[in-house]
Amino acid sequence: MAKFKRILLKLSGESLMGAQGYGIDTTRLNEYAAQIREALEMGVQVGIVIGGGNIFRGLSGAGKGFDRVKGDQMGMCATVINSLALSSALGAIGVKSHVLTAIRMEPIGELYSKWKAIEALERGEVAIISCGTGNPYFTTDTGSSLRGIEIEADVMLKGTRVDGVYTADPEKDPSAVKFDEITYDEVLSRGLRVMDITATAMCRENNLPIYVFNMDVVGNLKKVLEGEKIGTFVHA
Repeated sequence: MAKFKRILLKLSGESLMGAQGYGIDTTRLNEYAAQIREALEMGVQVGIVIGGGNIFRGLSGAGKGFDRVKGDQMGMCATVINSLALSSALGAIGVKSHVLTAIRMEPIGELYSKWKAIEALERGEVAIISCGTGNPYFTTDTGSSLRGIEIEADVMLKGTRVDGVYTADPEKDPSAVKFDEITYDEVLSRGLRVMDITATAMCRENNLPIYVFNMDVVGNLKKVLEGEKIGTFVHA
């Protein structure tokens, strides 16, 4: 039995690069698709938000001279490319998905609404929600928080390349200690970069728990759904 009935899975655009350093690694993409199919087979309804950092990041673009608003819009387009790639990979293994976009861009995807997303979930399809919030100055983490709250998810599963929340960045500080669980308030007071402050605050205010885990290890999504404690649980 799955621990959660409906999830919002936040996937990192950077993780889609695999070992390439840029773009989409098809091996990683197909691994993600297979893990998502396992979740569906467990009876879990799956909504997904993907970042676009493997293609373009608006904030880093602004640092190189791009207009911030246009840079963020370019980042939104990058999330659509990743969403279409995941939809294609899911279709190749027999999983139906529905791509929704926060900015109107038919026929690439249908304009997002809460009810269209929930209808797709209840049909057993994966709802892939792209373009973040549709607004500049908001990250896809904040987009994930917003969509998770809107679709009434039981939890936001934040799939990253790190296996949880640490006292410091474990890739830079070998003495960093991992939390098995932590409160939203402690995340904010310690300044831990689980997600950006806006995203964390939204989850706290709307009581959407967050589970941070390493999605790049094949089989980890199923372990989380089965209740195995392999990451960090962030809650009130």
